Amino acid sequence: MVELIWDGKYDANGRRVAPPRLKLPFQTVETVNESAELRQRSLFGGPRETGWRNRLIWGDKKYVLPALLDEFAGKVDLIYIDPPFNVGADFSYQLEVEDAHFTKEASVIEQKAYRDTWGRGLDSYLAWFDEAVRYLHELLSEKGSIYVHIDWHVGHYAKVLLDDVFGYESFRADITWKRTAAHNDTRGIGVVNDSILYYGKSQNSPYFPQFVPYDQDYLDTFYRHSEDDGRRYRLHQIERNPALGVRPNLKYEYQGYTPRYGWMVEEGKLKEFDEKGMLVWSSNGKPQRKIYLEEEKGRPLHNIWDDIPPVQSQSKERTGYNTQKPETLLERIINASSNAGDLVLDCFCGSGTTAAVAERLGRRWIAADLGRFAIHTTRKRLLGMADVRPFVVQNLGKYERQAWQAAEFGGPERAAEVVGQYRRFILDLYGARPVPGYVWLHGVKGGRMVHVGPVDSPITPADVGQIALEFRKAMGTGKDAPAQAAVDILGWDFAFELNEVARQQAEAANLKVHFVRIPREVLEQKAVDQGDIRFFELAALDLEVGQTKRDVSLRLTDFVIPPDDVPDDVQRAISHWSQWIDYWAVDWDNKSGLMSADTFHNMWQAYRTRTKKKAAGPSLQLQTTHRYEEPGEYTIMVKVIDILGNDTTKTVRVSVP
Repeated sequence: MVELIWDGKYDANGRRVAPPRLKLPFQTVETVNESAELRQRSLFGGPRETGWRNRLIWGDKKYVLPALLDEFAGKVDLIYIDPPFNVGADFSYQLEVEDAHFTKEASVIEQKAYRDTWGRGLDSYLAWFDEAVRYLHELLSEKGSIYVHIDWHVGHYAKVLLDDVFGYESFRADITWKRTAAHNDTRGIGVVNDSILYYGKSQNSPYFPQFVPYDQDYLDTFYRHSEDDGRRYRLHQIERNPALGVRPNLKYEYQGYTPRYGWMVEEGKLKEFDEKGMLVWSSNGKPQRKIYLEEEKGRPLHNIWDDIPPVQSQSKERTGYNTQKPETLLERIINASSNAGDLVLDCFCGSGTTAAVAERLGRRWIAADLGRFAIHTTRKRLLGMADVRPFVVQNLGKYERQAWQAAEFGGPERAAEVVGQYRRFILDLYGARPVPGYVWLHGVKGGRMVHVGPVDSPITPADVGQIALEFRKAMGTGKDAPAQAAVDILGWDFAFELNEVARQQAEAANLKVHFVRIPREVLEQKAVDQGDIRFFELAALDLEVGQTKRDVSLRLTDFVIPPDDVPDDVQRAISHWSQWIDYWAVDWDNKSGLMSADTFHNMWQAYRTRTKKKAAGPSLQLQTTHRYEEPGEYTIMVKVIDILGNDTTKTVRVSVP
């Protein structure tokens, strides 16, 4: 059999290099539409998996797919993937700020992933694609099917690779989707199609026949007869074909006519047709049966799909992604190869078309993507659906970082040395100089002290208190003493209650603090090597709380986003702080800080969409009210996602009589 060989497929000893098997646990960062009963069971140690929750996962497929194997190996019924396959792939996204339109360029992590995929040309792409396909093969059930959406750049290579993994005999069809109208092309021949390679994991993989409407020429040719009520029909022979031979039990005389080879139906059925006016008799006494157009399902689906247009600029389903696929395309695939309740997976979910269609058709689904904005767009799209079922938003969080730290700097047996090396590494990327002799202060940059948070826990108000205490002791005590009353606090995550409490602590110590997020790109060696690491300060959210007995209202009053990551044209278009906000949600009863950290439970939300633009208008809904049924002390958590896809959280506490 033909084999594709690429650089890195085999090691120096000629052994096949297997995909990495780092299986990390998922962290649930948000629940949507989860009932209060299920939430209480989860919080107090009850059985959490009392019902299925669809999953929306932020992460790279090289971590996400092996993390799914323990729970879902051999259990996925249908996989659709639309991986980046074009050497000019575009990860940009069209933003709207009121009536102005802007392009959000690919994030550093998306650009880095693109370079990893195509950095060594076809060799690196095939290695990347092969790794994904082998994971997906394990996840697919024995009766499962996979559809791989690809284009002319690598389609022929992908076919050979898929044959190697799934077996040539498992190939079902090469579907040609006409995705655009005819157009001029500098290569000479205009490319107007993509390919969708369809495989079943076994011969037991089901296919449910699909039908498409007849074209007008066919209707005019065959359905040229009409009843008085307008119903169109064609005439169908009701005598047996001579090639079928004589059926003695179907050879009988009816209305004076006996066909030579017999009828196609028994006499009782033929009489029923006649009584219903469904027979047409010719001048020589031969009948034909009427076949009404309304009785036909349509033309059986072929592998040339030219009846599904791409997402148009004015389409209601349009989200702004240049690579967005139409819902009718996914609807056809999901209906053809799955039943209601089956599990559908898409690990390059983009704007969320697969998840949205699977949700509408009653399938369970898992959707994942590398891009933070893709996850946010998919969440909004699902929330815009009526009666969307519960789903969770997950990532690999601290577990991914712990694995990275161990691989880069060593295991727990060298804990102190590992932590020191890790801090120096982060300080170097931040452009800070390490300073010895402190516990909470690790470096200095431009006269400001720098704290580096650990990989596996968030920055908390208690941490800020210790930083402020040590800062006061360090003032004026040696060559590394602080030159300014300011600290940059670097962290991977920040405690939900950090905002006001931590800032108040710092102000009480006459200390100015900047909270700076350590970007996930730090984990990627190529991003580090190519100088792609950028640190950004957290945004700040202000809100006003009102209360009348058990009714509590929230009103957003200000949102400040550091301008470092904001294109100049977008900054100029912003005339009011609320225009930075794309989405905000409220958890009215968050339990963080009581027994353990609690997931954010989305209990109310408001957001901008193209279809809601007129309703939302220039001022997105900025106020909401909630009535508490029971008295008590409650922690309210507010999450804001800005137009660039970054999230900011804030907590407030209320006492309900």
